Amino acid sequence: MYRPIGILIKRGQAVRYINRDTANVLTITAYHPANRRPLRLPVQAKPWNSDYLMPGESFGWVFDLPGVYDYFCIPHEHAGMVGRIVVGQPSSLTEPYLDTNPLLPQAAVASFPPLAEILASAPTPSEKG
Repeated sequence: MYRPIGILIKRGQAVRYINRDTANVLTITAYHPANRRPLRLPVQAKPWNSDYLMPGESFGWVFDLPGVYDYFCIPHEHAGMVGRIVVGQPSSLTEPYLDTNPLLPQAAVASFPPLAEILASAPTPSEKG
């Protein structure tokens, strides 16, 4: 499972994923047609795929465009291993993607954290230090 499953970051910020599971390989893969999945990124965002990360290996990505980015683990998507990154402040609190696409496993759909939950858990300026 990704931890945290949903985060809010600033535009241009990098995120590094580290496989801390000593018994499994995983991927960090964007929901994008280039990865044989429906688009769940800003339209002009570049897709990514970490390839398989062995225990202890890492992968990083810089998020240049504002919006909501959904991603998944290739071998564990059907078990609900997905994540969501919100870049910048979205102009609306409505969910950006429809979850009716038959290419999305139900466990994945059920695991995406709601956008409002991610925004509510973000630290306020006084909590950032």
